[in-house]
Amino acid sequence: MAAGNDLKDRLRSHLLEIVRERDPYLATAGHFYVQHYIRDQLQQWGTVETHTFSHRGLTHTNLVLNLPAQPKFAHQPPMIMGAHYDAVPGTVGADDNASGVAALLELARLFAANPARYPVRLIAFDLEEYGMVGSSQYAAEMHQQDQPLRLMLSLEMLGYCSEEPNSQTYPPGLKYLYPDRGDFIALIGNASTIPDLMHLHHAIRKVGTPAQWLPAGVAGQFIPSTRLSDHSPFWDCGYRAIMVTDTAFMRNPHYHQPSDRLETLDLDFLTGVCWGLFQGLQTL
Repeated sequence: MAAGNDLKDRLRSHLLEIVRERDPYLATAGHFYVQHYIRDQLQQWGTVETHTFSHRGLTHTNLVLNLPAQPKFAHQPPMIMGAHYDAVPGTVGADDNASGVAALLELARLFAANPARYPVRLIAFDLEEYGMVGSSQYAAEMHQQDQPLRLMLSLEMLGYCSEEPNSQTYPPGLKYLYPDRGDFIALIGNASTIPDLMHLHHAIRKVGTPAQWLPAGVAGQFIPSTRLSDHSPFWDCGYRAIMVTDTAFMRNPHYHQPSDRLETLDLDFLTGVCWGLFQGLQTL
């Protein structure tokens, strides 16, 4: 893979900082530490903006970094790449969702050095585990202001895979269409993203990482499990959005458990996903 060990080492370095208890109410020290780590990493590439919102009487923060497109494409609508940095109480959340945040930080570095054809907006969302609160607030404000958006990608658990037979489960009916081994990354989008799903699927497979894609209708109402991340508020606002995921509880036995630890992740798989996304989004 063209990315080599450098990207893998960088992802591991981020994970060592992020993998800790970080529920915003019950593990406030860890949550504060990770929030500031993300800010410090992103501000290497530009000004980090804070998008604040209230929940349960407290103020919470989404962290936002805007990167420019190639000069001749400067006025195109942005692509959003988002990952939530909170974790459920009692778990250090290595896959859920330190893996997504680590990839987000590396995509920031890559796109800062290699601008895409669209402006890139990287967002670390808070309070996903409380019902996609941070992303819902952000998407609603974009919609109210009639802001255009090329595509939103939610990076939701990217680091767990298994080559064991029957390691992958599915919502009813889908097991007849997809592999029984959980060794692929899944791309799940609303109907308007089908060309983008096909493009990203090809790019990820081209770097050697197995991938599958699923169109989930207008907003995933017929397959509720496809709505369980920060892309769904963007679906509900009519935007193109894709969840990139290792399929969470349909594969990972450590989902929302204290055992969701760094040593359970496959960093070669995570590296391939990150590099494939960069290649695909660079040519979108």
